Amino acid sequence: MVKFPEADARKFRGVFVCRRCKAKRKASNVKIREEKINCRNCGSVVFRPVRKK
Repeated sequence: MVKFPEADARKFRGVFVCRRCKAKRKASNVKIREEKINCRNCGSVVFRPVRKK
């Protein structure tokens, strides 16, 4: 299967996963670092980037 950089950018750029409940959230890197974004499910502000498979 061919991988395109445009498709990778759509799927992985700006997507973060909550470390507590594993919910996905799309946001900018700056807002995640400043802890302005919280999880929709549990309210946590601790996120990690989504992993590429």
